[in-house]
Amino acid sequence: MREPVKIILAEDDADDRIFFHNFLRDRNDLQFLEPVENGSELLERLDTLAEAMLPDLIILDQNMPKLNGTQTLEALKKNKRLANIPVLIYSTYANQSLTAYSMEGGAVLVLTKPSDKEGYNKMIDDLLSAAENFKRAQT
Repeated sequence: MREPVKIILAEDDADDRIFFHNFLRDRNDLQFLEPVENGSELLERLDTLAEAMLPDLIILDQNMPKLNGTQTLEALKKNKRLANIPVLIYSTYANQSLTAYSMEGGAVLVLTKPSDKEGYNKMIDDLLSAAENFKRAQT
């Protein structure tokens, strides 16, 4: 059996953080790191973690204060230590422009925020698949 995938969520909306955890807490393939409320907080947290404690996946809300999802993505990709962590950007309104810009910036996936347990599980399944493809392309 594989080790659970360490995942961290950067999301400023408390309700969305609760939905994320409640809808996904039964999954044995995930280990949730403490969520953060914005991109700045995420970068600070990642800077303090030992290499072995870094997340395997990062989920960024696009609309956050301080640093939004795409700004945070840009900072992650410029940091050699963090650049190879697969990133998903999600938003209430994920349009073609956001998708194109985020994918060009290095996101492995851009999705509209799910609204139910089934949607959250599909999002994670899609992210795990995209992350596997990303990791294969890196080698």
